[in-house]
Amino acid sequence: MKKTFIKDIKERDQVSDTFLAAKKDVGVSRTGKPYLIVRIMDSTGEMEVRVWEEAEAIARKFDKDDIVLVKGYAVAYQGGLQVNATDVAAVSGEGEGSLRDYLPASVRPPGEMMAELDGVIAGMKDAYLKRLLTGIFSDADLRERFITAPAAKSMHHPYLGGLLEHVLSICSLASLVTAHYKKGINKDLLTAGAILHDIGKIYELTYRRSFDYTDEGKLLGHITIGVGLIDRNIEAIPDFPEETAMLLKHMILSHHGHLEFGSPKRPKTLEAFILYYLDDLDAKVNAVSSLIENDREGGDWTPYLRLFERAVYKGGRPAPGDTAAGKGGPGSSAGGDGPELELFKKIF
Repeated sequence: MKKTFIKDIKERDQVSDTFLAAKKDVGVSRTGKPYLIVRIMDSTGEMEVRVWEEAEAIARKFDKDDIVLVKGYAVAYQGGLQVNATDVAAVSGEGEGSLRDYLPASVRPPGEMMAELDGVIAGMKDAYLKRLLTGIFSDADLRERFITAPAAKSMHHPYLGGLLEHVLSICSLASLVTAHYKKGINKDLLTAGAILHDIGKIYELTYRRSFDYTDEGKLLGHITIGVGLIDRNIEAIPDFPEETAMLLKHMILSHHGHLEFGSPKRPKTLEAFILYYLDDLDAKVNAVSSLIENDREGGDWTPYLRLFERAVYKGGRPAPGDTAAGKGGPGSSAGGDGPELELFKKIF
């Protein structure tokens, strides 16, 4: 049973436990001596491991994506921590069920999240969109992939169940937007776009071991894959309205907002504009929140973040369980409209 997790490792700790080998490289020092660099990960984070002695022999003991037993000690290195290892070797007997120890995962149970999504679909009024979504998620393999997939390799929601968590968040925000503006928005169309905008990622990414891109993902990308999947399922529904199909696919094609960000089209309908902004909002909030929560260096500022081209201020935030007003907990209605609506009001 795994006992040591990366988030708990401190300088000078002795390490002897199993991790997932996410990356493996052999380098050569200035003196011509080979050394081994391994990127290990578990459900709490990632860390670099270096092997300085017998590097080539130890490198033959395991492959990338193996569960490996690492033996060594933690040292400070360039402002962070790394493990100087005396041995790294593959271990057998690690079933797929145990991979949640080695891969980051949503804190919400996957079955609970999928039941919530089923409820969102069941509540839709547009019979054609409801039938389309019900048909798509009746595929057992697709459903399992959707429950399991991360939303991205590294940028936002990069953990098991991250895609489903991201989709549910956008569905919730879409309901708030629709209620706020009261008219002019096709709620079912917007919801369908929220549910399907990233569905191609279940085939774009690999996530049975370390997260990476499939050949299909590298060559086609999740937007193209997603539109193809939608087309195939629409063909199975007699008399599916052509305009509804066109508007839905436009949302998928334009949800990155800009051509230079990978969208074949820019948003040109109200629902497409809303989906783009909500997708961007949810991704950035998750990314910044995760960077703050996972920063192990202390202080009021994160290190410089290349993704956002800035450091992020961490100070002045309410203590866990407190609201900005100092009363009530997450989801509490005491003294306000609840955290989701308050966030919405600040943004819009």
